[in-house]
Amino acid sequence: MRELRIHGRGGQGAVIASKLLAAALFHEGRWVQSFPAFGVERRGAPVAAFVRIDEVPIRLRCEVTQPDDIIVLDPTLLTAVDITAGLKPGGSILINSEGLPGDFPALIGRFRVATVAAGEIAARNHLGSRTQPIVNTAILGAFAACSGLVGLESVCAAIEEDVPQHAEANVRAAREAAAAVQVGGLAAQEVSHV
Repeated sequence: MRELRIHGRGGQGAVIASKLLAAALFHEGRWVQSFPAFGVERRGAPVAAFVRIDEVPIRLRCEVTQPDDIIVLDPTLLTAVDITAGLKPGGSILINSEGLPGDFPALIGRFRVATVAAGEIAARNHLGSRTQPIVNTAILGAFAACSGLVGLESVCAAIEEDVPQHAEANVRAAREAAAAVQVGGLAAQEVSHV
């Protein structure tokens, strides 16, 4: 089983991202589970959503505490929440950031780090507002490109089926992010331990 945790803020689309990713994986013939966890239910508050993927039915029913992969929709959460809590050694982190993976030295030595300017891509495609872009579909396109876990075409098909408004702009954002994602690896001494 592979487990994923998505960190975001209320209103950024973390919950929808988990549902779309699960739908894309389901289209590819996998067993999936997606569900959110809320603290304070308000716009801007930290939220987490979870996805489980397997080749057999999933019987586990609890929050993901030891994810294989992390997606961060809001880079300010890096200092507000311990996003790496429980992340398996050598796990991957995709961050919505205009920076490069090397701009996160505390992470790059322990995990695979990827970045994509999902906020800029979402704003350019008029998803949300300029100051509060909705980055979920862009980040899923980047995740498809850098993880190899799900195909970009499956992500785009899930968006077309399950996003009722601005489906074309959301698909465009996913494709742009897939082409723009920057990937950094583990430090050489860490790779031998994975």
